[in-house]
Amino acid sequence: MTPFASGWDELGREALRVAVAIAVVVLGVGLAVLSFTALTLLVGDPFYERISRSVDARVGAPPEPEEVGFWRGLVRALRDALRLLLLSAGLGVVVFLVGLVPLLGAPLAAVVGALTGGWLLAVELSGYAFDARGHRLRERRAALKRMRAASIGLGTTVYLLFLVPFAAVVVMPAAVAAATLLARRALGEPLRPSAAPSTPARSPQRPA
Repeated sequence: MTPFASGWDELGREALRVAVAIAVVVLGVGLAVLSFTALTLLVGDPFYERISRSVDARVGAPPEPEEVGFWRGLVRALRDALRLLLLSAGLGVVVFLVGLVPLLGAPLAAVVGALTGGWLLAVELSGYAFDARGHRLRERRAALKRMRAASIGLGTTVYLLFLVPFAAVVVMPAAVAAATLLARRALGEPLRPSAAPSTPARSPQRPA
C-alpha cells in the first residue's frame, strides 16, 4: 500500500508503514463489529424484535405495528441497509486517513473508530423501535442526532464490549433493550410505566 515510500529514509518509511498497518487493523475491527451486529440482528430478528416490543410494553403503550407489505418492507429494509453500509464505508475512510497522521495517528484512529462505530451501532440497534413506529433511516438518524452524546455513549460502550471474546452473546440482548429506551427518549416518549390511578375504596353498603 505504500510503494511511494520505498525511497524514503528507513525511519520515515517504517513509521508510515506502521501507521498504515494500524489504520488497516482499526478499520478491519470496525467493519467486523458492524458486520457481526448486522448478521446477528438478521439471524435473530424475531428474538430481538420481541425484546424491543417487550421493553415498549413495560414502559408504555407499545406502538401499533405499521402495516407494510412484504415486498415493500423488503425493499425498504434493503435500501436502508445499503445507506447504512455506504455511511459505514465513508466513516471507515475517515478513520483510515486519521490513522496516517504521524505519531498520533494510531491512538486517534482507535478513538475515532470507536466513536464512529458506536454511532453506527446506536443507529443499527435502535432500528426495531424506530421501525415499529414507521420511522425510516433518515428520521432515525435525525432523532438520534438530537441526543448525540447519549447515542454515541451507548453505541461506543457496546462497540468496546463486542471486542471482548464471547461478550457479544450476553451484551446483544441488553443492547437492543437499551437502544429501544434510547429511541423512546429521543422521541420524547416516557421511559417509566405510568402509575395506575388510585381508586378510592368503596365503603360497604349497609342493608336498608
